[in-house]
Amino acid sequence: MLRYLTVPVTPFAQNCSLVWDEDTLKAAVIDPGGDLDLLLAQVQRLGLKLEQIWLTHGHLDHASGTGALARQLGIPIIGPHPGDQFWIDALPVQSVQYGFPEAEPFTPTRWLHDGETVQLAGHTLNVRHCPGHTPGHVVFYSPEIKRAFVGDVLFAGSIGRTDFPQGDHDTLINSIVQRLWPMGDDTVFIPGHGPESTFGRERRSNPFVGGT
Repeated sequence: MLRYLTVPVTPFAQNCSLVWDEDTLKAAVIDPGGDLDLLLAQVQRLGLKLEQIWLTHGHLDHASGTGALARQLGIPIIGPHPGDQFWIDALPVQSVQYGFPEAEPFTPTRWLHDGETVQLAGHTLNVRHCPGHTPGHVVFYSPEIKRAFVGDVLFAGSIGRTDFPQGDHDTLINSIVQRLWPMGDDTVFIPGHGPESTFGRERRSNPFVGGT
């Protein structure tokens, strides 16, 4: 069985997620934006073997700790889509501007594209490219446990911002409707900030995408 734990990190309370196989304890971390000591303490507490980093997008609160963590553990960085290259390139400068520890530069080991998959200890998660918040944003979906790790595409009661460089409101709405809703109303999603919700609840009540 695939299991996960959400660990809020950085001053932006970004939902970093540890995902692991309960039998082998092999694990991936989604969006290690910072507070690596806190994150690694959870890894140690759970007895996990952290083997991969998966990124939804290149914003600093999601990716600033990635380079240091990959170097420290010698593990690959998977994602996001190459549309976010410019955000990743800007991380060292932007981290300092926002008062974060200076981010180490990195290049993803593997870029992701729509329709691809990522693998963890025999478990398969589907990758959907969901631009709009950023051009290279991706989402990780596990049909096995009906969970989607959606980064900043969708929140409980809200949607991602589109006023950043290369953000686009209409593109974001299309991503939600065309890429997320088909995963099913009963799918629980883990957003980049705030509490979990379901796609069905958001379709009914979210003021930005309700009724779509």
